[in-house]
Amino acid sequence: MRYRSYTLNNFRQIPQIEQRLNEDQKFVIEVVGTVLPFKVSNYIIDELIDWDNFEKDPFYILNFPQKGMLSEKHFSEVAELLKNNADTVSIKKIVDNIRLKLNPNPAGQESNVPELDGVRLNGIQHKYRETMLFFPSQGQTCHAYCTFCFRWPQFAMNSFKFAMKEADLMVKYLKQHPEITDVLFTGGDPAVMKTKFFEHYFNAILEADLDHVKTIRIGTKALSYWPYRFTTDEDADDLLRLFEKMKARGITISIMAHFNHYRALETKAVKDAILNLQKVGVQIRAQSPLLRNINNDSQIWAKLWKEQVNLGIIPYYMFIARNTGAQDYFAISLGEAWKIYQKAIQQVSGVCRTVRGPSMSCGPGKIQILGVQKINGEKVFVLNFLQGRNPDWVGRPFFARYDPKAIWLDDLEPALGEEEFFFENSNLKLHIV
Repeated sequence: MRYRSYTLNNFRQIPQIEQRLNEDQKFVIEVVGTVLPFKVSNYIIDELIDWDNFEKDPFYILNFPQKGMLSEKHFSEVAELLKNNADTVSIKKIVDNIRLKLNPNPAGQESNVPELDGVRLNGIQHKYRETMLFFPSQGQTCHAYCTFCFRWPQFAMNSFKFAMKEADLMVKYLKQHPEITDVLFTGGDPAVMKTKFFEHYFNAILEADLDHVKTIRIGTKALSYWPYRFTTDEDADDLLRLFEKMKARGITISIMAHFNHYRALETKAVKDAILNLQKVGVQIRAQSPLLRNINNDSQIWAKLWKEQVNLGIIPYYMFIARNTGAQDYFAISLGEAWKIYQKAIQQVSGVCRTVRGPSMSCGPGKIQILGVQKINGEKVFVLNFLQGRNPDWVGRPFFARYDPKAIWLDDLEPALGEEEFFFENSNLKLHIV
């Protein structure tokens, strides 16, 4: 299959959209897509969406903007401008104002950007001691955009864009930080890059002979949204040979795959891609946020994890939808999230229980909800750091007062008479120990 994408400019050319959506439904896409980035691949349209039931189909909701993804006020503001054929400058002014109210910098991402010799490295984030995130400039788009994406500002707001093309700066930073064992290529989606760009960055790491770098991770949704990247794309074989070369040189390649629903694992294309990656020694781990209207059902998660294990994939994370963009549309209370996780994990064997969650990737780190308990008569959330800006926080349980409406860490208060959480008022910069 030859890759093709559709955006706000040409989505009406999609035959299924023209045939099945009325004008009001198409207008909703235009309104919401003016604020939140919209892009969908022909693979999703032709092989994933059930067009006989598209309004409730998870892949339709994951890619096509829905009215509830904006507040009524914001939707009405943009709709009025479009109906009146407002000029571009007027639309941009309103849209930019709305975007700033959608928390475009969740979890303090800006504070993760390090400096090297006094120069700010806008294509690197270093939040956790052993892991460095690298944003290759050629990989700062995606085969398709998720409507829940927490990195939506990468595609919509230049002032919030992370990107770098200088491999020498990446290597120099790695040399100065021997505590880093894992380099995570992220975006956007690095898998949109041509293989020659992967070679540029990977070879720079090899040539630098960085003994402490043991793993290169690639955060990608290509297996869900364009599996042909690893099968029939013109440079797919070259990419697989590159992965094989890295493995032979002692560096593990891990695909950090995103599967939001088990149906993404059912096509022949994705199964072929998974097999090709495994044949050259690539490890595949899978993660997803827990999303209302998509997968807020323990049966879906249990089936997802079972199918991942059957295909040789390691279930890795169940995340809470981040507090940005269309969070209100996708959010589930923390109490309900824990119940879904608990009911799902009870249905699977031990080989599936590698998945960690539900977890919030928030300012202090990755915080897992271990459960709900009563302690001295007080109902509490039992929480734990899976990762922390200060490594000393990792594995340290703590308690928050139970709140049935809480959907994020910011909604929680300390329990058991404590005035603040132990990590509060800490510097958001990485604490190297």
